[in-house]
This record gives sequence, C-alpha cells and structure tokens, in this order.
Amino acid sequence: MAPLIHLDEWQDECATVSEVEQALIGLRLKRGFEGKRNVRTSVLTHLAWVPQEWQEAATETLAGLAERHPSRTLLLFPEPDAEPGLAARAFLECYETPGSDRHLCNEVAELRLRGARAEAPASIVLPLLLPDLPVFLRWRGRPDFDSAVFRQLVEVVDRLVVDSAEWQDIPSAYSELAEVFASVDVSDIAWRRTLPWRRALAQAWPKLPDRLTGPPAETTLVAGWLASRAGVEVAVERADELPVGDDRAPSDLLSEELDVYAGDPVYEEAVRIAGRL
Repeated sequence: MAPLIHLDEWQDECATVSEVEQALIGLRLKRGFEGKRNVRTSVLTHLAWVPQEWQEAATETLAGLAERHPSRTLLLFPEPDAEPGLAARAFLECYETPGSDRHLCNEVAELRLRGARAEAPASIVLPLLLPDLPVFLRWRGRPDFDSAVFRQLVEVVDRLVVDSAEWQDIPSAYSELAEVFASVDVSDIAWRRTLPWRRALAQAWPKLPDRLTGPPAETTLVAGWLASRAGVEVAVERADELPVGDDRAPSDLLSEELDVYAGDPVYEEAVRIAGRL
C-alpha cells in the first residue's frame, strides 16, 4: 500500500449541499505539493450508508481500500435524533506513486444527516455524484428494505453492496432481499466469502455432505447454492467459523465487489432458495 497523505480538508457543522459540492470541486482542482501533481482518475462514486454502530468499521474498511479504487466516496452518517441539519467534512486522500511525479487522490465527504435530513438522503447525494460514472452503495448493517430511505438510495445507484453476515434474521431476510433484485444489482460480501468453500465442494462432486456447518449467512447461502445448482438438499448447523476459510480483510472483500458491474444470477437463485430454508 502506498503512503497516505491527507492533503487538504474542509468542514462545516451547518453546511448546505451546494457548499459541499463547491468544497469537493475545490479539492478536485487542487494542483498538488512538493513538486508533484494530484491526479484523480475516478472510476466510480462510492456511497456508504453507515448507522452509528458501524462507523468505526466503515472508516477502517475505507482506509484499507487505499488507492485501489480511485473514487469519490460519500459516507452517509444518519443521525435522525439530532437537531435538523447537515454537518460535512470533505478531504483528499492522496497516495504516493513511486517513481512518478504525481499523487493519486480520492475525494471523500463525510456527511452527517441530522434530524429530517436523514429521511431524504437522495436529495443530498444526487448533486454530489460524479457524472457518467457508476454508483455503488455499501449498506452497513441490515437494511429496512421497505423504508423510504432505502428505496430512495437504490433508485440512484447502479449496484448495492451488502454483507448479509451483518444481519440477525437469517434466513428469513433473504426473502426480502430477493425482492430487491428487480430494482438493482446486488453484491453480497458474505457470498464472496464462501468462494473457497464452494470451490472445495465443487471439487468433491459428486461426494457431497448431507450437512453444512458454519456461520448462518454463509452456510445458508451455500446450502441454497447446492440446492439450485445440484438439486442437493443439505441440513444447516451454526458454527463460528467457515470450514474452508477466507481470512481476507473486509477492505479486500469490498474491493473485489467494487470491480463487479453485472448481476450474478447464480447468487440470486441461491438467495431465493436460502430464503425458504
């Protein structure tokens, strides 16, 4: 990972969307320092809906992405019980590029949506999206799929990224998730975490187990996958760890999802069956 440089930042405890937009434009135009140019080769806008209990984890994951996905990142921190308003902080994350005369920079805006502002996030993010680039939404925790907030954000993004291992109501939540597939392409970090396990099972074919043991989300998804692809029904038991591990960091798993631009019909069918287990 290249060294991180916080080049400049702007913040306001009582901001308007227009002021945030102008701050991001100003950061984008900043030329550089120490004789090096700032280069922003953004490939996407990365939104993250981050309730309070997920803020530390989300910040750590974003830091782990480093320079791998040049982007404009908008971190949405809902604070529905606070006095109405918008608090904002915008800054550049710049990384040294060895042997080059440039810094590779990402633009980051932390937006605290207070009071009623937390109920209308789309009106805040729409002016801040980079034009003509895909928009990814990482939703931390369990979405309320029927909420106006969720529907608003899904309508303005190209891809929804979740981690169903963060949900407590597995497998019933998968039935609700399946209804979202008609509206937006979905990536699930829990599904990616099962890739080594699915490979091991495929290599063992046709000798498949009659019971799977592991964390609820991953195990239920693999059971749904076996049922959909091989017509094999297996029992599911809970355990803390995957039998075939994937010990990559959360930022590495998210990075892989940010490289995916199309839907995954195999995953979608696994989810549909998992919701009935």
